[in-house]
Amino acid sequence: MSLYTFAKNVLAAILFPVFRIQVIGKENIPGQGPVIICSNHISNFDPPVVGITSPRDIYFMAKGELFEKRFLGKLLLKVHAFPVKRGMKDRNALRTGLEILKEGNTLGLFPEGTRSKTGEFGRPLAGAGFFALRSEAAIIPCAIIGPYKPGKKLKVVYGPPMNMEKLRHSKASAQETADAIMQEIKLLKENHSS
Repeated sequence: MSLYTFAKNVLAAILFPVFRIQVIGKENIPGQGPVIICSNHISNFDPPVVGITSPRDIYFMAKGELFEKRFLGKLLLKVHAFPVKRGMKDRNALRTGLEILKEGNTLGLFPEGTRSKTGEFGRPLAGAGFFALRSEAAIIPCAIIGPYKPGKKLKVVYGPPMNMEKLRHSKASAQETADAIMQEIKLLKENHSS
C-alpha cells in the first residue's frame, strides 16, 4: 500500500465522522484520463477533504515554503503534493502540472489561490484557466459547503465535466476561463446550500 492510500484511509476514518461529510456527484469524475478538480477554498482541511472524497488519487500544488523543511517536503512529495511559488509565475509548477495531466492523472486546484476567511468567493487566479486550456483534461467543478464544525454536516459536491468547447472556440483567455470555472463552482454551492 502506498503512503498516499494509507494517508487517505486514515484521514477518511477521522474526517468523515467528525465533519459528517456528505459527498454528492462523485460519479461525475471520469474514471480514466486527465482530470482537473477545481474547488472553492474555505479551510486548510480542503485538500485532504477533496482527496478523501474523490475516487481518483489527486496531485495538489502546495506553497513552496512547506518544502523547505526537509522531512515535511519529502512527506508532501510522497502524498502527491508539489511546490508552487506564490505571488509570481512559477514556470516549474506549471510544467509539473501539465506533465501530471499528460500522464492521465488528476490535478486538484483551488482557483482562488488562497483560503477565503469569510467563506465568500474570491476572484480566481488565471492558473486554473491556463491548465484547462493547455490540456485535454476534463474540468470538474467542486463546491465545499461548510462550515467545518465537528458534528455539523459538510457537503462536498462534484459537478459534471464542464463543456470547454465554447471557451476554446472563442479563444478565451486563461482569466476568462478561470472566471467561468469559478461561476460553475458558485452555481453548485447555490444549488446545494439548502
